[in-house]
Amino acid sequence: MAETLAHGPYAEFALLLIISAVAGAIAVRLRQPVLIAYIVVGILVGPAVFGIVKAHDQVALLAEIGVTVLLFVVGLKLDLHHIRHIGPVALATGLGQLGFTIVFGFVLIVLMGRSLMEALYVAVALTFSSTIIVVKLLSDKRELDSLHGRIAVGFLIVQDVAVVLAMMAMSALRGAGEAAIVEVAGSLVLRLIAAAALMYVLMRYVLPRLVGAMARSQELLLIFAIAWGTGLAALGEWAGFSKEAGAFMAGFSLASTRYREAMNARLTGIRDFMLLFFFVDLGAKLDFSTLGGEIWPAVVLSLFVLIGNPLIVMAIMGYMGYRKRTGFLAGLTVAQISEFSIVFVAMGITLGHVGVEALGLTTLVGLVTIMMSTYMILFSQPLYERLAPMLGVFERKRPFRELAMERQVRPAGQPDIIIFGLGRYGARLMQQLRGAGIEVLGVDFDPETIREMHRLRQPVRYGDGEDPNFLESLPLAHARWAITTFPQWESNRAFLSALKEAGFAGRVAGVVRDDLHAAALGAAGVQRVLDPFSDAADYAARSFAAEIAFEDVHRHEAAPTNLAETPVKEKKQ
Repeated sequence: MAETLAHGPYAEFALLLIISAVAGAIAVRLRQPVLIAYIVVGILVGPAVFGIVKAHDQVALLAEIGVTVLLFVVGLKLDLHHIRHIGPVALATGLGQLGFTIVFGFVLIVLMGRSLMEALYVAVALTFSSTIIVVKLLSDKRELDSLHGRIAVGFLIVQDVAVVLAMMAMSALRGAGEAAIVEVAGSLVLRLIAAAALMYVLMRYVLPRLVGAMARSQELLLIFAIAWGTGLAALGEWAGFSKEAGAFMAGFSLASTRYREAMNARLTGIRDFMLLFFFVDLGAKLDFSTLGGEIWPAVVLSLFVLIGNPLIVMAIMGYMGYRKRTGFLAGLTVAQISEFSIVFVAMGITLGHVGVEALGLTTLVGLVTIMMSTYMILFSQPLYERLAPMLGVFERKRPFRELAMERQVRPAGQPDIIIFGLGRYGARLMQQLRGAGIEVLGVDFDPETIREMHRLRQPVRYGDGEDPNFLESLPLAHARWAITTFPQWESNRAFLSALKEAGFAGRVAGVVRDDLHAAALGAAGVQRVLDPFSDAADYAARSFAAEIAFEDVHRHEAAPTNLAETPVKEKKQ
């Protein structure tokens, strides 16, 4: 039947996408991440079950590009300003969890009879939590801007940096014996220094102008981002690191530009699509003859991740002055391993450090922990209510840090109003509001406008207001108003839909050019309609009317004096 359905790579790809879409729909229905469905699809279409897909080389190539885009997007989110403001709790929690999991995981795996190198790879793989899954789940629950959500994102950033450093270190040990480790370590340090110097020159002198030129076109900016990511990935592999490390550095080099949110929003869909092939390729390569012996080790390590990782996070956060509830909710976000874990072990196979058994074990742990932790995060509140009496050990008598945060009614620098579209009207409105002491953020997708507003020291972001992924990167949680100055109704319709999808709970105002536009915005639920021409005409009319009334009053006041003089003259005559 497979031969009948698939006639060549194109038909195989079409069938693969159809099966993946159906499996993904089932996973969403079960409230599971779709990557689990993709792994299952890879198993089903691979040689172990139906053997539908024969174009393994093409799928493998797309899988490599998917991993490249994934690491590029991770680097793109790692803004230097954010790194400086991660905060002590995120840094301490991230490093503490990494150290705990690596040390105890390594000992546990060695006790299972595994080699030291395999134990090291799997132990490191157990430390990484899935940023994609956690952020998606917290976003769906509207908890991304909560205290535990912000802390979780902070230590996920620490993990993302750690995974790239681990990839660099392990790829540098390619083919090195124990006697050559010191030499390889020295070579790695020199190459890191050279890479850092190159990145500094590019980020300081080359990329700002280059990206600014590319940003004149949204489509060109997207092509440039992919070209830059794949190009530096290839360069990273040539330099003795890995494609993954090169892709990460490519994204990191663009993270400080004002166009990173726009690139990230455009690449998110491509990343998800390309990762489909990575997980399908992974499922197709799983060797079921070796998986039988990995079941019990996978169960033990899954329990270690599901219980041990949250406990260490709660212990660190409790010591640092947070309540047990905050520590518990943040701890649940590390109760799974990541797609990075599988990528990391797969890289170890490519380098010849570990065998396929390590990949099978890591994949099984990933399937179990991702499935279980998803429900743990989704039903975190009922779970906490059941366990709260036993969690008092993770809370100080006076959680001083959280008490101090509660005195802050609203985070500093959060905008009250976000204005989308900074033309003459939007820019003037923004300047007047800020002059009145109101916190405002401006958004526009014209790089020249953004550059000019930066010159005027106005807080602005470059991006497309019609893109839900970009809107999710904005501080919408505390904004009271979103104002759109888009001139076309079609653009406003897409904007309102994206705003709703991003979970904006404030009010919306729209600038219109005609009555039809005003009626459409009103029907769409926009609370305030601003008509620059009518408002300007009304203001001008009121201004002239007030001026004429003022002049009439002064004439009226002056009139009696003249009238008084006139009768006197008439009387003399």
